[in-house]
Amino acid sequence: MISPNRRLAAGAGLMTGFVVVLVIIFLPLYDGQNGLNYLDSLYNSISKASAYYIPALMEEAEVFRGQEVSVVLSLGSEGLSERTRTLFSEAGAMASSSGSTLRVQGDLEGMLANCLADADYMFENKGQVLAEKYGYPAREVLFNWWTALKAMDKALKKQENFEQAGIVSKVKKKAVECAYNYYGIESQKITDRMGTVVASLIFYVLYTVWYGIAILYLFEGCGLGLVH
Repeated sequence: MISPNRRLAAGAGLMTGFVVVLVIIFLPLYDGQNGLNYLDSLYNSISKASAYYIPALMEEAEVFRGQEVSVVLSLGSEGLSERTRTLFSEAGAMASSSGSTLRVQGDLEGMLANCLADADYMFENKGQVLAEKYGYPAREVLFNWWTALKAMDKALKKQENFEQAGIVSKVKKKAVECAYNYYGIESQKITDRMGTVVASLIFYVLYTVWYGIAILYLFEGCGLGLVH
C-alpha cells in the first residue's frame, strides 16, 4: 500500500506537470496561436466543409418558381428597410419602403435564388463581391437578409402559407446563418487533417485523466477518500 506522503508527492508532481502543460497550451506556439485557438480554428474549418447546404437549397427552392408572394415586413428602422429593399429589387421583386416597413411582392424562387447567391459568395469568402453589388459591407448584407427572411417567415405563417414559410426559414438557417458564421474561415476536409484530429482527441482524453488522477492522489495524501 502506498503511504499518504508518497500519494501526496505523486499528486503534487502530477498537478505540477499538468499546470506546465497548460501554460504551454496557452503560449502562441502554433502558427502564432495558442493551442486552444489553433484547434478551434482547425475544427471550424473542418465543420465548414460539412455545412455547405446551398446547392441543395437552390434545388429545393426551384419548386417555388412562379409562386407569387406579397408580404409586409416590419424591420425596425428606416435605414434597415431601405437597405433591405435593394436586396429584393436585385431579385426582380417589387419592393417599396415606408419608414421601418418594407412591402415586397414577387416570385418567391427569384427572391430566394438571389439570397442564396449572396450567401454563396459569403461562404466562399468573396465578401468584396457583395460589397460592390450593394454598396455596403458584406456582413451587413447577410445580416439584412437574415432579418428580412425572419420577418418574411413570420408574415407567411400569418397568411397560413406554411410551406413557403418553411423554405424561407430553411434558407435563413442553413444558408444565411452558416455563410455569416463561417465567413473568413478556410474550409478543410477532415481526411486532410486526420492525424492532427486524432492526436488532439487522444490528448484531450489523457489530459483529463491526468488531472483526475492528480486530484485523487492529492486528496488521498491529505487523508481524504471515499468510504463504503
